[in-house]
Amino acid sequence: MITNNLILMAAANEEVERTPVWLMRQAGRILPEYRKVRGSVSGFKELVQTPELACEVTLQPVDILGVDAAIIFSDILVVPEAMGLPYELIEAKGPLFPKTIENSRDVADLRVAEGHELQYVYDAIKLVKGELNNRIPLIGFAGAPWTLLSYMVEGQGSKTFSKARKFLYQQPEAAHSLLDKIADSTINYLKSQVTAGADILQVFDSWAGVLSAEQYSVFGIPYLSKICDAIDEVPLIIFPKGANYALDELKELNANVVSVDWNASTEDIRILQSAGKAVQGNFDPAGLYASRDEIELASFGPKGHIANLGHGVYPDTPLDNVRCFIDTIKAFRF
Repeated sequence: MITNNLILMAAANEEVERTPVWLMRQAGRILPEYRKVRGSVSGFKELVQTPELACEVTLQPVDILGVDAAIIFSDILVVPEAMGLPYELIEAKGPLFPKTIENSRDVADLRVAEGHELQYVYDAIKLVKGELNNRIPLIGFAGAPWTLLSYMVEGQGSKTFSKARKFLYQQPEAAHSLLDKIADSTINYLKSQVTAGADILQVFDSWAGVLSAEQYSVFGIPYLSKICDAIDEVPLIIFPKGANYALDELKELNANVVSVDWNASTEDIRILQSAGKAVQGNFDPAGLYASRDEIELASFGPKGHIANLGHGVYPDTPLDNVRCFIDTIKAFRF
């Protein structure tokens, strides 16, 4: 039995005495302790692939910030690599795929990851679960199919992902084949995380917002839906960043929680809540640059809300302001 299960209760739309809180990218450069560990290895991938170190940085925000959930330290691009498309992480530049997906032959060369390829992630989960000793839940995660396709075709990060979007227009059959392989791989990966001990899962569709509503309805939502339908062992959070235009479709998915960004309106949140979804978010991460006495929080009521940012915490955010955000939420009682 988990001692502090507020996030699991909120995900189930049960009433809680206070709103639970955690932060996307809570294990990262805002913490001096993380920077020390990161400096001890040759690169980010070594940190991700070393279970003992991944465990250590996963636990840092739990012990230092007092968040209500840990999230396993990893990267969404481990799935493409498990499928046969290796990636690199270039310091100060981000991810890079030396080979990209260009056509249906490239898609055919990829395998559906069965899950065992990512044993280092499961080993880290098991270590974290042992150290947490049922204090709080552990979140496992993966990238959504469209977001992973965008990197696999583009080869790197982009403001527009025009190359990936062109792929959808010019080679839709290859795109659907790739998305299907990614979805199947992601299902295997998430289920293996649950077997290793993850208590709740989140699927990050970080680049949902670069697609039109029509394209997201064709190339995004069906594959999110496939994942949602397959995962029933633990609660599931989906984070389709920038896709507030698609809430009428998203609310129908078999996810327990929809995480929204800072552009989501009160009406957007009502759409989700009226469909029985719990909501996660949606404080503007830039709001944490304000002075501590200016940080104001809105309450969504005693059920169905997990406090978080509308995106990951920015690496230059003042640590004291992050503490203020978390402490303010934790101090509020309904």
